[in-house]
Formats: sequence, C-alpha cells, structure tokens
Amino acid sequence: MADKTNKFEDNKPGKFYVDKECIACDACVMSAPNNFYMDENDGHSFVGKQPISDEEIEQCIEAMEGCPVEAIGDDGGDGE
Repeated sequence: MADKTNKFEDNKPGKFYVDKECIACDACVMSAPNNFYMDENDGHSFVGKQPISDEEIEQCIEAMEGCPVEAIGDDGGDGE
C-alpha cells in the first residue's frame, strides 16, 4: 500500500500520488498517459496531472490497481 508520507515531491497536489517504492516499470504511464509521467533522470513515475474526467479517474484507478509494487496511492481526498 502506498504511503503518502513517502510520496515524490513532483506529484501534482490532489487525490492520486506515487510514492518512493516506484520501480519505474511504466505500467501506470501506459494505463493513464494523461496523468502519469516518467522522470527519466531519477527513474520513477509521478502524477503530473490529477484526473479531471470520469475516464481519467478510471484510468488512474486502473493504474493504481495494476502497480506491481503498490506505489500508487489514492488518499480519498484532495491530497492537500
């Protein structure tokens, strides 16, 4: 389970985030390409844009459920 106290600083504020357990597998970027981005220099993904549509929310949930190391979190609120 992702830990919001261990999330990357480059996540955009909001509901979804990626924590430091990320192994840069790219699965989240493939599932939700409008919302997850890869930091090629540091080797991890992050939420570059919080979802704004139902489709994006579904894709982010799919990314979270498909994360092999459970590095994607949904804090259930606005994440602030």
